[in-house]
Amino acid sequence: MAAPIDLYYWTTPNGWKVSIALEEMGLPYTVKLVDIDNGEQNNPEFLALAPNAKIPMIVDPEGPDGAPIAVFESGAILQYLARKTGQFYGPTERDRVSVDMWVMWQMSGLGPIAGQTHHFLRALGRRNPPVVHDYPNERFTKEVARLYKVLDEQLGRTRYVAGDFYSIADMCIWPWASQWMRQGQTMHDKHNMRRWLVEVGHRPAVRKGRLIEAHRRGEDPDEIAHREELMGVTGTHKVP
Repeated sequence: MAAPIDLYYWTTPNGWKVSIALEEMGLPYTVKLVDIDNGEQNNPEFLALAPNAKIPMIVDPEGPDGAPIAVFESGAILQYLARKTGQFYGPTERDRVSVDMWVMWQMSGLGPIAGQTHHFLRALGRRNPPVVHDYPNERFTKEVARLYKVLDEQLGRTRYVAGDFYSIADMCIWPWASQWMRQGQTMHDKHNMRRWLVEVGHRPAVRKGRLIEAHRRGEDPDEIAHREELMGVTGTHKVP
């Protein structure tokens, strides 16, 4: 039996990417929580493994040539795990190029822009008194809407993001896209994206990977109801 991979994790979309991938690939792993709300990502022990002070990060005791390896950056982790297992990277080189393009699309575009949208709409808005910045709110929400239009159009051509096969591109994008409520978006004009969100959310490995330590994440009732609908727990929530 393979030795467990250490997953350094917190309950964020980037953390979910890797927990979902590990579940999908059937790899044994041990969760090592890094409480980023309390600055644990800056501990010297963690920085020695992840110099950019970000989660997720993995340590695979059975890396290339059997030697341990530490891998940081969520997209790089997904690519590494897909190569290691030979799973979810597409059957042809053309497919793998498509997967890589969409992984990079998420890493360079959707993740950073949606993350800034979360910050300006929610983190600053919850301060007392709330801090409201009209310009960045408008800038980032409009760019997220543009990116989701790109995604919706792609999903109108293919069942999954990189093609008609489920891949690490879906695992990379779904955690961020599933948080559209936090990003000031609606789904009424994104029928292809909504279909994909629900289909991927019904996958048992996605449900299990997404819910690891979920109680540590502050979510309001609407977010919980939306999450449960995506994961097939209930169908009562109405998506705007």
